[in-house]
Amino acid sequence: MQHGPAVRRRKLGAELRALRTGAGLTSGEAARLVGWHQSKVSRIETGASGVKPADVRLLLDAYGVQDARLRELLLVLAGSDEGGGRHHWWHAYRGVLPPTYRDFISLESQASAMRTLETSVVPGLLQTPEYARAVTRAAVGGLADESADADERLEALVAVRLARQDVLRAEPPLELSAVLDEAVLRREIGGPQVMARQLRRLVEAARLPQVRLQVLPFAAGEHVGITGPFVIFSFSRTSDLDVVVLDHLTSSLYLERKEDLQAYTEAFNTLRIHALSPEESLDYIAALAGGA
Repeated sequence: MQHGPAVRRRKLGAELRALRTGAGLTSGEAARLVGWHQSKVSRIETGASGVKPADVRLLLDAYGVQDARLRELLLVLAGSDEGGGRHHWWHAYRGVLPPTYRDFISLESQASAMRTLETSVVPGLLQTPEYARAVTRAAVGGLADESADADERLEALVAVRLARQDVLRAEPPLELSAVLDEAVLRREIGGPQVMARQLRRLVEAARLPQVRLQVLPFAAGEHVGITGPFVIFSFSRTSDLDVVVLDHLTSSLYLERKEDLQAYTEAFNTLRIHALSPEESLDYIAALAGGA
């Protein structure tokens, strides 16, 4: 169990090692190609030390890696601020975003698929502005005061949450599969009108081809996800970068071991079996929205 930066270093190192091996190079040969000592390559590959984006670029060039999307993903893992479109917009909010949240957003922006269990609130990628504002105000208790700074920070965090939703409109879009505990739909956040609009937003989202929503009803009883929500990020170019994220009040934890990934993947598949089908879930949410 690691914090985000350590996970990213290890994953980046493992991927660079695989690319080097695939290029038929020893670590010593790779080091000579880029003008380094062999120990530097070894430290990077084991995640023992960080690596600058410029150094990653040198290694990718030496290994003949031409895949633009894979190159960008690895550069983002190295902390690169370069690139266009949706991949780096969050750097404008560095002053209000804790490092773990920035790590989460960087992974989300590069992932090809996201599977999530939500037990309390609507997934951030599907929240309306009013719902996002109510959730953010409740989650960050220090924003409850009336100071101008608190209001500005609240609005900045809401803006970040809404900007994150662009991944669903990108080309190609992030594929989102979410299991929502019935409590998510029943908990009245922001008041009746805010919740009514949020439910209608979920109905709209459930009809998108890249979004799969399933409701886990109270009638399902106890289930494997009862201990709390989680997110699984998957990457189209390499499964070695897949990671599970567990969110806590003051930090996030990242699980990268294959055993952990397998356990959470099996848990998510089990939850989908016990949940209503996507079609049944859409009808259920629509019925709630109609009566809200």
